[in-house]
Amino acid sequence: MTAAETGLTRDAFLGGRLSLSQPTAGYRAGVDPVFLASFVNASSGDAVLDLGCGVGAASLCLGARIPGLRLVGVERQRNYAELARKNASDNNISLTVHEGDIAELPPALREDSFDHVIMNPPYFKRDRGSASPDRPRETALGEDTPLAVWIDQATRRLTPRGYLTLIHAAERLPDVLAAMDDRLGSVLVKPLCPRAGRAAKLVLVHARKGGRGAFRLAAPLVLHMGDAHEADKEHYTPEVSAILRDGHALPLW
Repeated sequence: MTAAETGLTRDAFLGGRLSLSQPTAGYRAGVDPVFLASFVNASSGDAVLDLGCGVGAASLCLGARIPGLRLVGVERQRNYAELARKNASDNNISLTVHEGDIAELPPALREDSFDHVIMNPPYFKRDRGSASPDRPRETALGEDTPLAVWIDQATRRLTPRGYLTLIHAAERLPDVLAAMDDRLGSVLVKPLCPRAGRAAKLVLVHARKGGRGAFRLAAPLVLHMGDAHEADKEHYTPEVSAILRDGHALPLW
């Protein structure tokens, strides 16, 4: 049966180390969850919760880099949750996926705690711009559960001294910081810039529950070489290529 017949594609991540099934239409994971996974400073044996895990891209990229993690995801769209389970099985990485809403987590998750919580929340506030007519894509990209709820739920699920790591649109950084109360500290922001001298489009944010360190703004990660895209080939910088193709970690500082 062809991809068109199943409504799915099979896409390579980390230079082919992972192969993920995704809907042909709707929200499709790209490089953002790969960058998110690269910024998580986990160790084997840690427990990691992925809020809004989609097809499992961030969790499985992280699991491919760091074996021995206890990976748990929550996803409210059933077809995406089912695909996350399938992708975990197909790649021989253990990932437990719960179906549920971020605002009202399943009881099993409310009774659990994690060393790390990771998330790639919807980027777009719906008081600006137009909603996508594609409902699954709109659910993934258009914020209907407030960002403050995502961050509150993440903070509640963290163990003392646990870490929250997220990726978001750079224009939403004020909202991210405003949503972090005094339970979180030692905040580090890493801008992602498309090219040298260009404004950041995305930011990675790392914070610690109970952290008391000063706020830090890291040097930006530049994604592409050169001033413009000149040919039909990749122009990722060597550091970015190592993350996207070889599954390398992105140093926190």
